[in-house]
Amino acid sequence: MIITKTPFRMSFFGGGTDMEDYFKENGGAVLSTTFDKYCYVNVRHLPRFFDYSSELTYSKMERVKDTDDIKHPAIREAMKFLDMQEIRLTYEADLPARSGLGTSSSFAVGMLNAFYALKGKYADKKKLADEAIYLERVLCNEAGGWQDQIAASFGGFNRINFNTDGTYDVLPVIISPERKQHLNNNLMMFFTGFTRFSSEVQKANNVSGSEEKRVRLKKMYELVDEAEGVLTNKNRDLDDFGRLLDTTWRLKKGTGGAISTGSIDELYEKGISAGALGGKLLGAGGGGFLVFYVQPEHQKDVKEAMKDLMYIPFSFEDGGTRVIHYSPEKFEIRGDK
Repeated sequence: MIITKTPFRMSFFGGGTDMEDYFKENGGAVLSTTFDKYCYVNVRHLPRFFDYSSELTYSKMERVKDTDDIKHPAIREAMKFLDMQEIRLTYEADLPARSGLGTSSSFAVGMLNAFYALKGKYADKKKLADEAIYLERVLCNEAGGWQDQIAASFGGFNRINFNTDGTYDVLPVIISPERKQHLNNNLMMFFTGFTRFSSEVQKANNVSGSEEKRVRLKKMYELVDEAEGVLTNKNRDLDDFGRLLDTTWRLKKGTGGAISTGSIDELYEKGISAGALGGKLLGAGGGGFLVFYVQPEHQKDVKEAMKDLMYIPFSFEDGGTRVIHYSPEKFEIRGDK
């Protein structure tokens, strides 16, 4: 039996510039962190007592005799990609799916990590990130960028550069523990209760691939440098990070009609009116989690303004995906396979 633990990510700046068709022409970068909310993938070989060969439990349960019959596209394609047979897989998570935190990519990374471990093989973080991107973007043909898979695999507070030659670089943000904790303390996250598939939002937004969108993405790309400078220069006012969040959110809203809704806009403005310096909706858009940058003296007021939403405390984490339980199993492929 194998159990993997994979964090969710929070993206602050540069979202949208991690789309392959954008960064191969213009370059791209994101500033993001993982935090202490996780998904867990439990995998073992299914004992041969049943009239089905694989059992998969996520928000639904599937029992199938053939891998091709699996309805969950990521599980089906990952099992075919790594030739996994006779599997019992269970997925659970600290936060809901389709909520803007890269949950599907964290699952993809954690699942691949578990499959390799079940085969008795080690897969490093780059291999897991690369193959999770391939799984979701190519094998499953889901629209979206590359940042989620990389963040979930590597973990930590990073600048991720996307290069025109199709490569990427993961660069940890060098910041003192005290300043990092100060930032963490000034961030407040709330669940809006709305969820959507990121790939659906991306498809809707890709329709609006106008010149204006490209101009906005370029400005959002430039804000990565500015925000990183605020974090790494101890002489800069950390509150500028919050003000830049407001700038990037207002830019992002203009990159696609499915990014925000009237309800989201109303909630965001209530947070700003209560004292937040800035914030953004996490993920592709359409719902999920709002994060605000709020100075300590205004946090009570922002909580009151958001009293109808669930408040989610969190702490940054540095581990990325990991195997937390490893019990090797002997497995022999059936003779008729």
